[in-house]
Amino acid sequence: MKWRGRRGSSNIEDRRRMSGGRAAGGLGLGGLIAVLAIGYFLGIDVTPLLNDPGASGGGGGEITEADRQAGEFVSVTLADTEEIWADIFRQELGQSYEPATLVLFKGSTRSPCGGASGATGPFYCPLDKKAYLDTDFFVTLSRKMGAKGDFAAAYVVAHEIAHHVQNELGVLGQANKIRQQASQEQSNAISVRIELQADCLSGVWARHAGARFGSLEQGDIAEAMNAAKQIGDDTLQRNAGQRPMPHTFTHGTSEQRQRWFATGYKAGSIDACDTFSSNRL
Repeated sequence: MKWRGRRGSSNIEDRRRMSGGRAAGGLGLGGLIAVLAIGYFLGIDVTPLLNDPGASGGGGGEITEADRQAGEFVSVTLADTEEIWADIFRQELGQSYEPATLVLFKGSTRSPCGGASGATGPFYCPLDKKAYLDTDFFVTLSRKMGAKGDFAAAYVVAHEIAHHVQNELGVLGQANKIRQQASQEQSNAISVRIELQADCLSGVWARHAGARFGSLEQGDIAEAMNAAKQIGDDTLQRNAGQRPMPHTFTHGTSEQRQRWFATGYKAGSIDACDTFSSNRL
């Protein structure tokens, strides 16, 4: 992905010097992967399992060169999403697009939707219209989940911004309202449709970003597809040493996540991403 030297977004809230807490405690690699996977597919904060008993929260975080570059990368990717979605909203919907704010943090931080930590992975909070990201997740994605490459990381950012797109469209609010009145299994099934639509919208963004900015390089789409595979619920559960349990899925299988990303990329249109009406996920 060609991103260096390009325009960044002004909608970045950098809390990394305010973030604190030590992750991973005394866990070995296998234990770390298992805990991260559990936190990711259940959508719970597993920070207490990762932190040492005496680890303290708060305090200033040291910004390394890797942190600085990750921040620049996220800023450029976010700027790309802003430009692409503004165009799509205007051309397809005749509406204006209000961009999200992306919060960078290290270790842990707070949000109106609950605590944010590297353990739970990136997420979007509709209450404040902000996406939350610990850029150390990129390291986890690459080294521990096997999803390498800068476009794999761009896919993560694009997916969270896709949830903001859903919020702007009114889809996210309606779906979450229904989830509140549903059983746990029904709520999980709706969550899967939300997440797969976000994957599809990520593909739409990728299609337009490549055409508009010439930023995609050979192998980039393969990186995104591999990332979608590695964070499918079935793959995460297997890597956590568990038998895949479809009724607990909240994001979709690896095959589903790949297929819906590819659907969005091929079509390049919001209309292709109606997972809620689809009989086949």
